[in-house]
Amino acid sequence: MNKTSYNAIADTFRQARVSLRDDERRYLEVLLEKLEPGATLLDLGCGTGTPVAAAILAQGHRVLGVDQAAAMLAHARREFPKQRWIEARLETYACAEPYQGALLWDSLFHLERRWHATLLARVIARLPQGGRLMLTAGGSAADAFVDTMFDQPFFYDSHPPEELRALLVAQGVRILIDEFMDLPDGGRNRGRCAFVVEKF
Repeated sequence: MNKTSYNAIADTFRQARVSLRDDERRYLEVLLEKLEPGATLLDLGCGTGTPVAAAILAQGHRVLGVDQAAAMLAHARREFPKQRWIEARLETYACAEPYQGALLWDSLFHLERRWHATLLARVIARLPQGGRLMLTAGGSAADAFVDTMFDQPFFYDSHPPEELRALLVAQGVRILIDEFMDLPDGGRNRGRCAFVVEKF
């Protein structure tokens, strides 16, 4: 579902998602603050590369972007041709290349929660000591659901924040940032949490 939907809205999404929120800038500063120039960031669910990967590149780093939607990746390849952009499912993608930091930004909650622990373990295992991961997750205990964006259906699923926090700590990281970006409103908005963690 999400692959088809993101392919359908790729042009509209690129036009709409042009800049970072202030809190996103702050999270990225924490993600990148210890990295040497030219470090590689693994961006799982990279979409069009704008604005998140673009901000990383502006700081002198490299991006290895992974997404399942070819139309989203077409924008990334056109705008940032010197970076690597890989079409693959996040559930099964295993990066064989070294990276110094990673992101699962607005992508983990598009996967069934049964995949979350395995995916987090795989990403964190290949981080170097002191490497950091930045991610978002749902902000409540809601069951899996389908919602619409630009008139297309999208699947969402997430552990509640406290369960995700426990999953992360179990993988040998310390929590640097753990906060709500959007609070659940008891209706359509189930909330969204941001985490930045560092591997011991």
